[in-house]
Amino acid sequence: MNSAVNIIALNELSKIYQIVDVQVKALDGISLQIQPGEFVAIMGPSGSGKSTLLNILGCLDRLTSGTYLLGGEDVSTLSREKLAHVRNRKIGFIFQSYNLLSSYTALENVMVPLVYSRNGKLSHAERLQRAQIALQAVALADRAKHKPAEMSGGQQQRVAIARALINDPLLILADEPTGNLDSQSGAEIMGILRDLHERGRTIVLVTHESEVAAYAQRIIHLRDGHIETDHRNGVIPPGTPPVSSAQEG
Repeated sequence: MNSAVNIIALNELSKIYQIVDVQVKALDGISLQIQPGEFVAIMGPSGSGKSTLLNILGCLDRLTSGTYLLGGEDVSTLSREKLAHVRNRKIGFIFQSYNLLSSYTALENVMVPLVYSRNGKLSHAERLQRAQIALQAVALADRAKHKPAEMSGGQQQRVAIARALINDPLLILADEPTGNLDSQSGAEIMGILRDLHERGRTIVLVTHESEVAAYAQRIIHLRDGHIETDHRNGVIPPGTPPVSSAQEG
């Protein structure tokens, strides 16, 4: 991709929810650009609009007005079917609750986006190989045949990261990725995300924890549907070495 093209470009984006006869403005005229390779944390109090913004960035919800360009493509008015295709092709999701299929093994969970991909040209063997490489990238090759109930929370989140990477997305969106983890597991997950960022991945993360946001190079604070502050962050906190075994496939 041409580095001059923003991964995310929002212009006067607004989102209004109609609740009975009352209009609630969740986002109010947000303009924002995120460049390739940036690691951005979005913060804000409950009701600030951060979850709504993440849903719109992930093409899970529609904006009410304004424009949203994802990698130069205007996705503001796409149909639901086309938005689903964009999600699968361009976005990798990491959720607080992992969202793994309980009856699937780690390897099968990682393969899910490939099954729904429109390329349709990969054989089963090729899908298996790509999923195995993705699990190796998060140091979980030895858990390939384990189901979620047989793994710790940190291991499940690593499977989710591998799944997010499997289609080589333009953008990774992480929604409170350490919210269900203890401090050690959380630090390991953030180390993996930091390593991915250092390898050129574009990551947007929503969090309410300042310790998590500190890993990002840029922090955006929302309040009442507006951007309150948008500033560059300092260095990554000391005492948080990278997860050396995590290598991007």
